[in-house]
Amino acid sequence: MFTSALLTTNVSLNVWLITIVVIGGLLAFDFFFHVRKAHEPTLREAAIWSGIYVGLAIVFGIGLWVVGGHGMGVDYFQGYILEKALSVDNLFVFVVIMSSFAVPRADQQKVLLFGIVFALFARAGFIFLGMAIIDNFTWAFYVFGLILIITAGRLLAPEKEDDDEANNFVIKLAKRFLRTTDHYDGDKLFTVENGKRVLTPMLLVMIAIGGTDILFALDSIPAIYGVTDNVYIVFTATAFSLMGLRQLFFLIDGLLDRLIYLKYGLAIILGFIGVKLILEAMHTNQFSWINGGEPINVYTFDPYTSLGVIVGVLAITVIASLVSPKGKMLSAVKTLHRHAHAYNNVEYHGEAADREHHYEKMEAAETALMKFDEKKISELMDETGTTWEVEQARRAHKESIESND
Repeated sequence: MFTSALLTTNVSLNVWLITIVVIGGLLAFDFFFHVRKAHEPTLREAAIWSGIYVGLAIVFGIGLWVVGGHGMGVDYFQGYILEKALSVDNLFVFVVIMSSFAVPRADQQKVLLFGIVFALFARAGFIFLGMAIIDNFTWAFYVFGLILIITAGRLLAPEKEDDDEANNFVIKLAKRFLRTTDHYDGDKLFTVENGKRVLTPMLLVMIAIGGTDILFALDSIPAIYGVTDNVYIVFTATAFSLMGLRQLFFLIDGLLDRLIYLKYGLAIILGFIGVKLILEAMHTNQFSWINGGEPINVYTFDPYTSLGVIVGVLAITVIASLVSPKGKMLSAVKTLHRHAHAYNNVEYHGEAADREHHYEKMEAAETALMKFDEKKISELMDETGTTWEVEQARRAHKESIESND
C-alpha cells in the first residue's frame, strides 16, 4: 500500500526519498543543536528560526509551483496554510497539558519537539491510509466531508470546564500498571526512586501529547484531502506546517490566548471544505442509488477560490482576535489561570523554586488585570474557573509559609 501510494502521485521514488531525508535531517538538526541542551529560547532565537522554517516552506512551495505547475503550487499552499492553522490550534492543547504537568520552562522544548515528531508519524500513517481508502472506496469523500462538518460543529460547541487533557485514559492506565513518580529528574524519561526504575512525569506528558496528536490527525487529514488528493502534496504540506512549530510556540506564547476567534475561523474553514468535498463527490458521483449512478451537475469550488476562502477567513479571525478588547481580557485571565493551575499541581514540581516561580507569575498576572473593567474580569474569572484556582493557590501558599515558620 505504501509503495503504490508513493508511485501514484507523478513524483518519482527518488524525490520521495530525498524529501523524507531532508525532513528527517531538519528534525535531527533541531534536536541536536537546539533541544538536546535544556534551555528556554529567547524571543530573538524563536523569531529567527520561525522565520527560517516558514521561509523554507515557502521556497519549497515556489519550487513545486515552478516544477509541477500552477495546480500543484496552489494546492500545496492551500494545504500548508490550512495545516499551519490547525497546528497552531494544537498548541492550545499542548499549553494545557504542559501546565497540568507543571513542565519546567527549560524542558518544554523537548516536549514540543516530541509532539511534533509524533504528530508527523501519526499524520503520515493517516495520510497513506486515507489514500488507500480514497483509491478503493468511492464513498470516501462523502464520509470525509461529513467528518469535517461534524468537527466544525464540535469546535463551535461550548468548552467544558471539566475537560482535562492530561488525565486521559492512557495516563490513568500508565499510572495504574506502571511504576511512576510525581517528581521530575531534569528532562529524563526514567529515574530511580527507592532503588526502583520508574517513569517520570516527562514521559507521562509525552504520552498525553502523543494521544492528542492522534486525535488531531483524525481531523487534519480529511481536511487536507479536501484540498488535494495528491499524497505527495498532502505529506509535504503537513510536514512543513509542523516544522518550526516549537519555535512558534515560544514566539507567540503570550498571544495564543488572544486568538479567541481562531476556533470559529477554523470551524468555518473545516465546514467549507466538508461541503466542498461532498459537492465534488456529487459532481463525480458513482453511486447507483444517487441520480441513477450519473454525476450531478452541482457547483464546485476551484483551487483559487478555496485558497482565497482559507486565507481570508484566517486573516479576519486573527485580526479580529488581536484587536478585540475581550480577547485582551481573556488572554490575561487565562495567563492567571495557567500559573495558578500549575502552582496547585504540587505533585509534579521537582523543586520548590519551580512552584514558587508560578506563584510569582500568578501575582504578576493578577496585577496586570487591574487595568481592565473589574466587573467584566470577575465574570470571566468565574466562567473559566480561574477564581477557584487562584483561591486554592493562595490558600496553599499561605499554608506553605506557615509550615516553614
